[in-house]
Amino acid sequence: MKVTLLQTDIKWSDPSANHREAERLIEQAEKSDLYILPEMWSTGFATYSDGVAEVVDDNGDTDSLRWMRHIAQTYDAAVAGSLAMKLPDGTYRNRLLFVTPSGEEYYDKRHLFSYGGEDRRYTAGARRVVTEWRGVRILLQVCYDLRFPVFSRNRGDYDVALYVANWPDSRRQVWDTLLRARALENQCYVIGVNRVGDDARCHYDGGSAVIDAYGHSVAMAADGRQQVVTADIDMQRLQRFREKFPVLADRDDFRLE
Repeated sequence: MKVTLLQTDIKWSDPSANHREAERLIEQAEKSDLYILPEMWSTGFATYSDGVAEVVDDNGDTDSLRWMRHIAQTYDAAVAGSLAMKLPDGTYRNRLLFVTPSGEEYYDKRHLFSYGGEDRRYTAGARRVVTEWRGVRILLQVCYDLRFPVFSRNRGDYDVALYVANWPDSRRQVWDTLLRARALENQCYVIGVNRVGDDARCHYDGGSAVIDAYGHSVAMAADGRQQVVTADIDMQRLQRFREKFPVLADRDDFRLE
C-alpha cells in the first residue's frame, strides 16, 4: 500500500485555506492509497475551541468532512486527519477521521493534552479503533496518545499505527524516539504526521516519518518546511519478519480499564 504524508503549515482557523492547500499538495503528490494530514489540520490546535472548532450539522457533517469525502472519491483513496469538532450534543471532540470512497471510520482522541488545557474543553474518546484499508489493518491514534504505550499495544490486530499530531519542536526528540519505540515494540509500521509553522503558542518543525518494524526510517519529511513524502507499506516484508521473529507471540496479556 502506498501512503502519502502531508506535512502542512496550517493556517489558523481557516478551513477553506487549508482545504485549498491540502488539495494542491495532493494534486502534486504521487498517486497513493492513503493521504494523511496532521492533527486538527483544518484549524490548527484549537485548545480554546469556541469559535474555532468546526460545528457538526444535523447530518453529522462539517465542511472539512465533506472535503475529505470529495478527495476520497476523486482520488479513489483514503484520507485521514483529525478535526476539532463541536457535536450536536454540545461536546467538543478531537476526532481522527479515516475517510474512504465508500464510508468512514473515526477515533476520538483518548489522551487529551492536559498540560495544554485540551482536557478542559474536549471530551476524551473511549474506543480503541482499528480500521482496515486495502488489506492493511491500521490503528488510529492522535498526538499525545504516542506517550501511552499500553493503549497502543499490538494485540496482533494491526499492521500500522498511525499518529497525527501538532507536536512542538521543543519536544521533537521525544517524538522521534517514541515513533521508533512504538514500531519496535509492536512489530509494525508506524506513520507519524506532524505539522510545521507556528501558532500563538508553539513552533512546529515537522518530523513526519514512516518507520518500519525494524526501527528503520522508510521515509522522512525535511525539518521545518511544508513537504509531501510518499512511502510503501510492504506487507509481505512485515509478515516475513513477524514469522521469522515472532515477538508478538510472547506479549503480555492485559485488560485496559
